[in-house]
Amino acid sequence: MSRYDGRTTTFSPEGRLHQVEYAMQAINQAGACVGILCKDGIVFGCEKKAVSKLLVKPKNSEKMYKVDDHVAVAVAGLASDANILIQYIREYGQQHRYTYQEPIPVEQLVIRLCDVTQQYTMYGGQRPFGVSFLFGGWDTSYGFQLYHSMPNGNYVGWSAIAIGNNNQMAQDLLKKEYKEDLDIQDGLKLCAKVLSQALDSQNATAEKMEFSVIRRNSTDGASMAPLTASETDAILEVLKAESASKADE
Repeated sequence: MSRYDGRTTTFSPEGRLHQVEYAMQAINQAGACVGILCKDGIVFGCEKKAVSKLLVKPKNSEKMYKVDDHVAVAVAGLASDANILIQYIREYGQQHRYTYQEPIPVEQLVIRLCDVTQQYTMYGGQRPFGVSFLFGGWDTSYGFQLYHSMPNGNYVGWSAIAIGNNNQMAQDLLKKEYKEDLDIQDGLKLCAKVLSQALDSQNATAEKMEFSVIRRNSTDGASMAPLTASETDAILEVLKAESASKADE
């Protein structure tokens, strides 16, 4: 404990805001999320935390959410914090669509979210949001885009990014194997490989991870489609077969 970590408004002598750093640490302990920008879309992959078999299975993903017709997010951190912010940016996106009769640019939506999260690092009696987002979307200005937003109000554009548990290990693998000409199918295989390493699991299944793909369509520009359990298992089987063939060589 430090006498400088009681408030978000107090800087330490080293110029640090400890509460913001604690929020980042909470995200690093959360389930892993991977985003990969491909030439024909964006791939999201997320870890599914093991829960009791007595629980009713959720109807939708608890890690990946549709924000607008052309934007989706993957979440690492506190789900309750994420729900509040997702609802906010959904409403903001619809307000922009109603006012200007066009979808909101992806980066503008990210900036708006970061403005809100940054405000929670400035005032006493509040704490930073303990959640980080991967934004994936498409707009007419810049095509497909992938962004990472953080609790301190910063955001960065990426070609490939991993957040959450074991993110440094996953990021190292992405640096080695990511290529700019990846298509969605290759992106899914790389995403599955990175997640398997982040989970430190040799027997990855659809019960442990989930994937979504953002593709172009003819109406709204782009749309998110989650993969079914059978599609996920098919990708993992291909990955296992490729790994086995490389081992034989």
